[in-house]
Amino acid sequence: MKLCVLGAGSWGIALSAHLHRAGHDIRLWEHDPARAELLQQTRENKILLPGILLPANIFVTSRMQEALEGREGVVLVVPSHVVRPTLQKAATAWPKGAWVACATKGLEEQSHLRMSQVLKEYIKDDNLISVLSGPSHAEEVSRKMPTTVVAASTQPALSKTVQGVFHSDYFRVYTSTDVLGVELGGSLKNVIAIAAGISDGLVLGDNSKAALMTRGLHEITRLGLALGAQPQTFAGLAGMGDLIVTCCSRHSRNRLLGEKIGKGASLEQALAEMVMVAEGVKSSHAAVDLAQKAKVEVPITEEVYQVLFKNKTAKDAVKSLMARAARTEQDPNVW
Repeated sequence: MKLCVLGAGSWGIALSAHLHRAGHDIRLWEHDPARAELLQQTRENKILLPGILLPANIFVTSRMQEALEGREGVVLVVPSHVVRPTLQKAATAWPKGAWVACATKGLEEQSHLRMSQVLKEYIKDDNLISVLSGPSHAEEVSRKMPTTVVAASTQPALSKTVQGVFHSDYFRVYTSTDVLGVELGGSLKNVIAIAAGISDGLVLGDNSKAALMTRGLHEITRLGLALGAQPQTFAGLAGMGDLIVTCCSRHSRNRLLGEKIGKGASLEQALAEMVMVAEGVKSSHAAVDLAQKAKVEVPITEEVYQVLFKNKTAKDAVKSLMARAARTEQDPNVW
């Protein structure tokens, strides 16, 4: 197929190379003209994805019209906080009938909208919108390490189309109709990963990290069900799978940011040292607000938010979590 990848960060480069290997005609859009020209010439982003070269016939451009013209499908991989401005640029050039697979994970900070909801404001047609999520670090996909993800759409036919486009001998794709659950899993796990990183920074040990991941999945599921998602989604790749990799991997930006904070850095200092975006920072605010509106307890998410934005110390956050009232693990509000 003729495809456009919007976003030339590490994930955009990895997916562009993957889709090219799968036999598709790829155009890659980079918003900054100078960076687009450099990537077009050198075929490598030495900062974000060193050692990975774009195939010679992937065309890189900063011109939106040129990137989108004649494309049958679009893969959206820009950071969540620039999805809306990117779509504003793309709206007038969007090819008629082109579907979109959104591989961006996060919640819009002010509106709390999921990325597919933002997309619908510009694409206007649910039949053309899908999301792609799961445990899938760009560093490993770009090196053809076995990876498994979920393609979700309210339209099963589109899920199957996206599955076919992305599926390969090292990149396995399952389908789902639970767009809400897949997006929530991919967004909320970033907040729990910051907590896991804080635990690493404080050197609290494996027991603590395992507890954070388990109870983190519990509160993600509880909030997801309150908002209308399907429970099995959170036990799958977009839930538990993505949570595990994001909490444990050396490639995880959210875990790394949390580790820096656990070692004593302020949010500003930790962000200044980061090369790539840690989506969990902005998503933590949106997640807390969503939980309050749904009247759902999300204690780990709340403590992460307090540490990030309310000057609570990481050690005090741990004390608050451990001091919570004792209760049964079998919460009837989950399964």
